[in-house]
Amino acid sequence: MSRSSAERLSDVVAEALRAYQDSFEGRPAVAVCAPGRVNLIGEHTDYNQGFVLPMALPLVTVMVGSKTSGQSCSVATTAEGADDPKKVDFDLPTDSAPLTKGEPAWANYLKGVVQHYRAHPLPAFKAVIASNVPLGGGLSSSASLEVAVYTFLQQLCPDDGDKVAKAVACQQAEHTHAGMPCGIMDQFVSVLGKEGHALLIDCRSLDATAVPMADPGVVILITNSNVRHSLTGSEYPSRRKQCEKAAAILGKSSLRDATVQDLEDAKEKLDSTTYRRARHVIEEIKRTAQAAEVLRRGAYQEFGKLMVESHNSLRDLYEVSCPELDVLVTAAVEVDGVFGSRMTGGGFGGCTVTLLQAEAAERTIKHIKERYRGCPTFYITTPSEGARVLSV
Repeated sequence: MSRSSAERLSDVVAEALRAYQDSFEGRPAVAVCAPGRVNLIGEHTDYNQGFVLPMALPLVTVMVGSKTSGQSCSVATTAEGADDPKKVDFDLPTDSAPLTKGEPAWANYLKGVVQHYRAHPLPAFKAVIASNVPLGGGLSSSASLEVAVYTFLQQLCPDDGDKVAKAVACQQAEHTHAGMPCGIMDQFVSVLGKEGHALLIDCRSLDATAVPMADPGVVILITNSNVRHSLTGSEYPSRRKQCEKAAAILGKSSLRDATVQDLEDAKEKLDSTTYRRARHVIEEIKRTAQAAEVLRRGAYQEFGKLMVESHNSLRDLYEVSCPELDVLVTAAVEVDGVFGSRMTGGGFGGCTVTLLQAEAAERTIKHIKERYRGCPTFYITTPSEGARVLSV
């Protein structure tokens, strides 16, 4: 049901090398990869300066390529679901001619990272991108792409090696060129992920604490609903604006500084929708800090309970779940050996994340297939390493 991460990575690298041969001939000089991520708990808290608890996945974006002469770059993608054309050519940015967003949409992530790269002068390059991170699945295919591109550029023109600044540059690329006002979590864990650990990230200070997840009897099951979402429209930005509105009414710089009591005291000043959004964020920030502590103790039942509370809050207060995700969560927690389950990612489709005993994984998958009317995809996984250079 689930192949090893090494097998999955080798498949993606082989695909990239074949495509490079087809597009450019020869072998590339550089190969890198960057992982997608799953967030165990702490949803829609990162842009509220709260806590998140993600882990890097063995699902990766690979980029292979070489330097070229001149100023013109050429990049192709094999990623399933990427819009046409699958190959783009562009000139390196200058002060008078920065890279701007356009079509195809997948190339905006690439161009944004090139524009925000922190060392110069960048040489021109030719490259291929391949990925097995599902697009629109809530596993951060976009951050995986951005961080892979940045890691590739580091091999051509090294920067100062500051990993947090690298994550911030990739976040800026998503803001300016993909039009998504995302928080820092996705890029951060793709850069700094650690094998065998989740990462408790303080999205205000950008401090990160590794939380061990090395119990061989416990695994993560990711279930992709295969309902695709796009958050570059109105829903994601509207949630962010509602949170900013609530913080301003409460007299706080962000909802990180607010308590439930603060919210209740100001309830008459808030419309019902803004109140619900703020309530989720305030409680989710507290829930995430608590979850990291119980995970350190190996208190999996407690952690699972917090996961379900998080899902219910995202469904009822933040209103970013959907019927497909609700069915997947309900089905998972019905199985003996499952500690907890919740939707993960921005919402409106995508994936659920389930913490469970390793021996319960196959029967959980079987039960979900019986209950879910769609065609889900499953990944049985443990925490993986962050972005890295590969041997070609």
